[in-house]
Amino acid sequence: MSVSVIIKWGGQEYSISSLSEEDTVMDLKQSIKSLTGVLPERQKLLGLKIKGKPAEDEVKLGSLKLKPNTKIMMMGTREESLEDVLAPPPDNDDVVNDFDIEEEVIEVQNREENLAKIARRVKDYKVEELNSPREGKRLLVLDVDYTLFDHKSCAETGQELMRPFLHEFLTSAYEDYDIVIWCCTYCSCVFPYMQELGVTENPGYKITFMLDSGAMITVHTPKRGVVEIRPFMKAHLNREKDRELSKLAQYLKEIAKLEDFSGLNHKHWER
Repeated sequence: MSVSVIIKWGGQEYSISSLSEEDTVMDLKQSIKSLTGVLPERQKLLGLKIKGKPAEDEVKLGSLKLKPNTKIMMMGTREESLEDVLAPPPDNDDVVNDFDIEEEVIEVQNREENLAKIARRVKDYKVEELNSPREGKRLLVLDVDYTLFDHKSCAETGQELMRPFLHEFLTSAYEDYDIVIWCCTYCSCVFPYMQELGVTENPGYKITFMLDSGAMITVHTPKRGVVEIRPFMKAHLNREKDRELSKLAQYLKEIAKLEDFSGLNHKHWER
């Protein structure tokens, strides 16, 4: 008996109907690879479970009792995309390494070559505005992976991987900040996940725009304006005790009263 599924990935849907119940999860992943270019070992298929646990590669599709045209969300990145994101900084004049400069007369973020790099990126990178920025609001940029949801654990739905208090946090933050979502891959990958979590159309807040790896530049400087929080991993084990976003909402509310953030040290933000 044939098996037909629809794979959701990168904002697109891919139909697969060439498999049978005797084929395995690995066979399915190979079919996905032929359509998307994502290697099997890079694929995370949400919702494929057997006896409450993620289906291993050798499990036959017939044992998963999939309904015709079952929609499966895949998380994963093509190898060439990962190389672009994970590659070390190139050895050229486009990157400034603080450790190679014996006497720093001009702060690295103000150096002419870096300002030129920023100008080029501003010119070439297209920001697709989802909602207009509001006058007088500061900008809050949120990383997706392990901040808003656990992108590596298996689950039936994206909701199971969502970090606790996500919507409450974004609703609170929106009172004082315009919100931007950033990911280290591509917006076409993250937008479906945000839709799945109900982030893109929540009545309590609005997302101004989303940024991806195309907006990144490589300049090694001390961290400025970065609040580091504990990563949300192993969602099924940690969901009940994770309160990080609730605490972060309180911190952002407190510092929103300040006129200038430049003197803040976020290292001990929880105190």
